[in-house]
Amino acid sequence: MKDLGPGLALLLAAALAMSVANGPWAGEYSNVLALTIASKSILHWINDGLMAVFFLLVGLEIARETQEGELADLRRAALPIAGAIGGMLAPAGVFLWVTDADATLLEGAAIPTATDIAFALGVFALVRSRLAPGLRIFLLGLAVIDDLGAIVLIAILFTGQLSAAALASAAICLVALTLLRRADVRRLTPYLCIGFFLWLSVLKSGVHATLAGVVLGLLIPQGESRRKLEATLHPFVTWLVLPVFAFANAGASLDGAGWHTLANPITLGIVLGLLLGKQFGVLAACWLAVRLGWAKLPTGADWRDLHGVAILTGIGFTMSLFIGSLAFPTDEYSVAIRLGVLVGSCCSAVLGVVWLLARPRRSS
Repeated sequence: MKDLGPGLALLLAAALAMSVANGPWAGEYSNVLALTIASKSILHWINDGLMAVFFLLVGLEIARETQEGELADLRRAALPIAGAIGGMLAPAGVFLWVTDADATLLEGAAIPTATDIAFALGVFALVRSRLAPGLRIFLLGLAVIDDLGAIVLIAILFTGQLSAAALASAAICLVALTLLRRADVRRLTPYLCIGFFLWLSVLKSGVHATLAGVVLGLLIPQGESRRKLEATLHPFVTWLVLPVFAFANAGASLDGAGWHTLANPITLGIVLGLLLGKQFGVLAACWLAVRLGWAKLPTGADWRDLHGVAILTGIGFTMSLFIGSLAFPTDEYSVAIRLGVLVGSCCSAVLGVVWLLARPRRSS
């Protein structure tokens, strides 16, 4: 039950959000999330503020694993990088194939390229006791690279205007953090203070502010203070940050959706991109990297395990919905996008769990 708790909390929050968003309280749900505090909506503060704490924890975990865990081995670190690249290229290709590379829909190819870190890890928690520990790190690393790629796509394709002053401020904060690390400063206070200004600068720059959390987590040096910070953040992120994030983002209205919507090329492109493109791209890229001797599988894992995790990377959900809203800001395709993301993500989650549950429990 220890492994099931976080995943179930996340899934229950998402189910509650879907129920509210498609029920009599839909208006109140949308209005509360749209309330403005200091010129930003509550939804914006959750996604760019509260989730920065989650990405800070992700950065801490990735840094730990690269220094003393699974990713300390360069050939194992290469595996999630290869998987992330394949997991972005293949879904985009599937979307373009289904939509016949329609010039008016080209930007939609970015929608199925993302993996929702929070939901993918939440679903993985349901089966993690059966699998090698390195697979979670593989999924975490792949999803982080995947989301960073999605953020780059957002910055290139969808950012209307970047603030040069805010970007310069963020660069100064980054230099300051690097100098602190090089000076072997171990106290957390200066890192967290500069990290706050880094987050504020990135928030004002026009780039997704959660990137600041990952960067800060990667730059805080190893030591007792870092381990305490990671231990403190885990329950806060697990039981508050992620459920709140799920409730705020998973409430996609399906008003106007029906069986006819599934025949829409955009819907089909997203569903097939997430469900088939993701797993094929991740698995094929990983197989090629291992075959060429550039990478190797996580300790104790086999290709069946990796295939199951590759299926879970098709849980695009909130990041895919977000990219969809940027790619097609009008309401013309909104229902098709929401239905495609929900069906593709849910099918990936169910298929991935069933695939991994079919594997005998790993002995301790």
